Amino acid sequence: MAELWFYHLERSELEQALAPLLEKCLQRGWRALVRGSVEERLEALDDALWAWRDDSFIPHAKDHPQPERQPVYLTARTGNPNAAQALFLIDDAEPGDLAGFKRACLLFDGRDEAALKAARARWKIAKETGHDVSYWKQDARGKWEKQQ
Repeated sequence: MAELWFYHLERSELEQALAPLLEKCLQRGWRALVRGSVEERLEALDDALWAWRDDSFIPHAKDHPQPERQPVYLTARTGNPNAAQALFLIDDAEPGDLAGFKRACLLFDGRDEAALKAARARWKIAKETGHDVSYWKQDARGKWEKQQ
């Protein structure tokens, strides 16, 4: 069963928080799937990942005819088209079937009351269904800290 990690964004925007998490996946040799619910947001993320840092490269694609060849794939669809080990859920995207994923990460904006409420509901369901869940919050420098 996939671990579920909840990332509470407070100090940075999604674009700045997601890129380093994707880099860590790639360093582990994992593929990543970013599932969103808003097509425009996925397009903006696609652009942001190409321009994230001059000294970093996050190979990724969106709407590619061969998703299985992509280390990081951005989509609004369900499934696991690139055989990813890590699933990143943004903008309250539906997790769908988590079989095959080692980890699912739900990123939510803690400054948005609706996003906070949705994340709390997902946390409750995850706990009730026996998932191993972790809650991560940013410190004053923007570094992720696991909360107890």
